[in-house]
Amino acid sequence: MTRSARFCRTLVVIAVSGALLAGIPHANAQVHVIELLADSDSRYKIAGERTPEITVKAGEQVLLRVTARRGKTWNRDGSIHGFTLLRARDRTKVEGWNLLFKPGRQEFQLTAPAEPGEYEVVCTVICSEDHEGMHMKFTVLP
Repeated sequence: MTRSARFCRTLVVIAVSGALLAGIPHANAQVHVIELLADSDSRYKIAGERTPEITVKAGEQVLLRVTARRGKTWNRDGSIHGFTLLRARDRTKVEGWNLLFKPGRQEFQLTAPAEPGEYEVVCTVICSEDHEGMHMKFTVLP
């Protein structure tokens, strides 16, 4: 191998290592997929769970796959349910986790909160008279 070829190979290794250390996503990055139903009865549902609950690791990449079914009422913009993440201790919103769902299936790529603890998901669209019951627990592990 020539000296210039060794130099180029070294530069490539340094660049790739730097990208990995900087946290740039790569082909092997794990994504936590969550399948959620925002149902017409104003309830969040997760298959196989009687009481839906989401648990993620702090800072982990999340793919939220949502199927939304229209309730009795909806927003003028066509949103039929909402999904806002609140800190349980003070009910403040978590940035980037204020979503609106249209009818049908949609996906959202998100990053889990960096702070471990208890959170609550609430619906922000008045979807029916049972709207206040549309919430669930969301836990972030260290």
